[in-house]
Amino acid sequence: MRSILLRDYGGEAAAQVAESPNPAAGAGQVLVRVRAAGINALDWKVREGYVRDAFPLQLPAVLGIELAGVVEALGPGASRFRIGDRVMGPLGGLGAYADHVAVDEARLAPTPEGLSDVAAAAIPVAALAAWQSLRFTGAIGSGSRVLVHGAAGALGAFAVQFARQAGAFVVGTASARDLDYVRSLGADQVIDYESQRFEDLVGDIDLVLAYVGGDVIDRSWKVLKPTGAMVGTSSPDILARTPEGRQGHWFVMKPDAVLLEKLAADVASGVLKSKVGDVVALEDIPAAIERNRVGARSGKVVADFTR
Repeated sequence: MRSILLRDYGGEAAAQVAESPNPAAGAGQVLVRVRAAGINALDWKVREGYVRDAFPLQLPAVLGIELAGVVEALGPGASRFRIGDRVMGPLGGLGAYADHVAVDEARLAPTPEGLSDVAAAAIPVAALAAWQSLRFTGAIGSGSRVLVHGAAGALGAFAVQFARQAGAFVVGTASARDLDYVRSLGADQVIDYESQRFEDLVGDIDLVLAYVGGDVIDRSWKVLKPTGAMVGTSSPDILARTPEGRQGHWFVMKPDAVLLEKLAADVASGVLKSKVGDVVALEDIPAAIERNRVGARSGKVVADFTR
């Protein structure tokens, strides 16, 4: 089968289109023919070894962490799905950039009617990570002030919507071209990070969601309440960069099939917005991973395996 294989850590050329053996579904697993897979910032961080301490790998390894596709076989004891069912979900590990993937059935949710496989592949990691990171340090509700860095990205866009649904006052940072999009998600205040310094415009923040890297973490302590917290998904060193007496947290998404099924249904019904940006073929995944590294993207980049 076709796959995107990482044989050693490195730049764009380290991720290569390769032939890999077809897997078999083990106990409690289903074999999924992948029709689409979401491309994530974690891909280039894994590729370069940037998160090798947090996510140790045995190389070579197939990249990719979320998928949408069709069940083709059931492993021993698997009973949640039937052959032919459309499914979506995060893997809780690597391996989604391949024609076939053996997945624990407990990690998958049924793909709602009305969602294409490409649309479905854009949801699992971003929606679950946004929901969980928003609540990672406690409840968010009416009167809370939340700052979302990277609000136009797939993860940030869901976080803006979830925070707004909870009744929080939501501030989102994005590029100038995406400010209207972030407003449409429900942000109360938007900041153009290219021409404005967010720390000069906001304060008294209860929760900072740092979905982008660089110096954003260091600059964000200024806008937090003394009792506020920062949750980061982009920089594993956030703990080392947390001043004494402050709350900084490194967050890793956990698969949750029940929650994913609900959130996917909300996308299918229009309650939630989910934006697909670029759509690429499997063979173009290495280049798309690199584009994800060098520039911010509005919406989610998805690989369509049927192209």
